[in-house]
Amino acid sequence: MNKNYYAILMAGGVGSRFWPVSTQDFPKQFHDMLGTGDTLIQKTFHRLADLIPKENIYILTNERYNDLVLEQLPEVTQKQVVLEPAMRNTAPCILYASLKIQKENPDAVMIVAPSDHWIEDETTFSKNVEQAFNFCSKNDALMTLGIQPTFPNTGYGYIEFDKVFSHAIKSVNQFREKPDYQTAKEFIAQGNFLWNAGIFMWSAKSVIKAFQNNQPKLYELFESGISSYNTEAESGFIKENYPKAENISVDYALMEKSTNVFVIAAEFDWNDLGTWGSLYDKLDKDAEGNAVVNSRTLVDDASGNMIRTKNDKIVVVDGLNDYIIVDKEEVLLIFPKTKEQDIKKTLQKVKDKFGEQYG
Repeated sequence: MNKNYYAILMAGGVGSRFWPVSTQDFPKQFHDMLGTGDTLIQKTFHRLADLIPKENIYILTNERYNDLVLEQLPEVTQKQVVLEPAMRNTAPCILYASLKIQKENPDAVMIVAPSDHWIEDETTFSKNVEQAFNFCSKNDALMTLGIQPTFPNTGYGYIEFDKVFSHAIKSVNQFREKPDYQTAKEFIAQGNFLWNAGIFMWSAKSVIKAFQNNQPKLYELFESGISSYNTEAESGFIKENYPKAENISVDYALMEKSTNVFVIAAEFDWNDLGTWGSLYDKLDKDAEGNAVVNSRTLVDDASGNMIRTKNDKIVVVDGLNDYIIVDKEEVLLIFPKTKEQDIKKTLQKVKDKFGEQYG
């Protein structure tokens, strides 16, 4: 394996749209959401390890999840777990991890990958990532993997690329915010738009240079502690200075401001497991179109439901269509699939009425 290949595995999110399974104390990336035997973070780590040396995979997460990471990924050492003492979106933590990696290996090229994506064709995933690595190691480039749209989805941002580029690697014209349905249809009709999957590749040199040019204050904050990185003094510097960082995504901080941005249209299947509905879409269904995880079910006049309980619980459903039914210890959720984006708001109402321990 190439010793210059690195990964930043993003595993700090709460995943509140997967409540009640996903909670602040035990978020979705640490759950076996599809009933496969592996949690989402385990699947992502092993996928990355097909191409990248295991010791070069850094796990970026909130400090409250440190023990969960080490428990679920026994191959990982403590030095690979990069802990955020405060929630500050993706740009600060990516800069922090990139400076650590560059200090260890100035020739590093890396992928930034979310922990909650579902990719079945892992061989093609590795092929596309290596293609990007080869380009990034020879060029000052910020790269992303775009997903070929299959329908006018309004839940994703879009990447508009330059049609003139005939090469598989395309120059990016601009990033577009989540569109309304009509605009999404227009994007797809034009043929030069991809879904933004939030998967990035670049060399350590290029991404740090981009931060220096586009986010000088953020760069100065984290660069001032460079002498402490990868030493015992690092933790103290980060605890004191990380909360001072601006709360900003890497998309806003770098990708939308830079002119050296490129995209590869991913050749592998992809699913962003962000909601119960996206999980329903990914799972096999019974004859009535119900997707079931862990449960034993008896259904009558019930279709299109997403059903998840603890192992082997018997669930009887009669006369219910297109609902999310999730049972977890003290919480039972029965919620229309059409309103799944409201689960986050409902969670807040539950915490307000019954206490923070339920979220």
